[in-house]
Amino acid sequence: MQLFGKTDIGRVRVSNQDAYAINRLSEDTWLAVVCDGMGGANAGNVASAAATQEIMDYVNRSFRYGLSAEDHISLLQNAIRSANIAVYDLAAENPEYEGMGTTVVAVIVTPKTFVVAHVGDSRAYLFGEKAQQLTRDHSVVQNLIESGQLTQEEARRHPRKNVITRALGITEDVYADCDVFDFDENDTILLCSDGLTNFVETEDLEQIVRKTPTEQLADTLVARANYNGGGDNVTAVIVKH
Repeated sequence: MQLFGKTDIGRVRVSNQDAYAINRLSEDTWLAVVCDGMGGANAGNVASAAATQEIMDYVNRSFRYGLSAEDHISLLQNAIRSANIAVYDLAAENPEYEGMGTTVVAVIVTPKTFVVAHVGDSRAYLFGEKAQQLTRDHSVVQNLIESGQLTQEEARRHPRKNVITRALGITEDVYADCDVFDFDENDTILLCSDGLTNFVETEDLEQIVRKTPTEQLADTLVARANYNGGGDNVTAVIVKH
């Protein structure tokens, strides 16, 4: 298994509020996390860093070799709940962090299956025989698309496209959507913040994944987002079977 990550401030922002981490849990099991923070001043940086660290720490403390996919779901959901409390408490204790929060998308990967958990609009994709978006954005625009009020094309230009409906740290509890997927030889998982998906179309993501050596892929995706405008922080994590 190969894992690579890259985060970048982009071409417009004054700070990078994204965070990511990759950790080996056992000989054949890995954890990867991407968070995209929000909040004034440095609050977004604090939220994403705190959430990423707490998820990594919680999973490291609780992981045992031989856990099932269902156990991995529970592990990620509990880790994200713990991260939610950590961010919520930081905001409650520090007035300058009031209102901060963060998205999260995380995976626990084994040679046969992987579990995805997410909150917000950071995404997971699987590129195998076909390209699949594995996560559903928790956002105002996604709700409008599903209710038939917006087309995908209209959604790209919608003034509220960055408004999310679920995030870590905003309320005392949060629920992470989770699912289990098969992981086959030569499959590629992509975890990313919306700084990538808002500036690189899915068709282009797939072409880049298919044509780029794995060790260059995260860098190439970030570079493409910046080439296309770089209007936000951008983060990409790659897991290659």
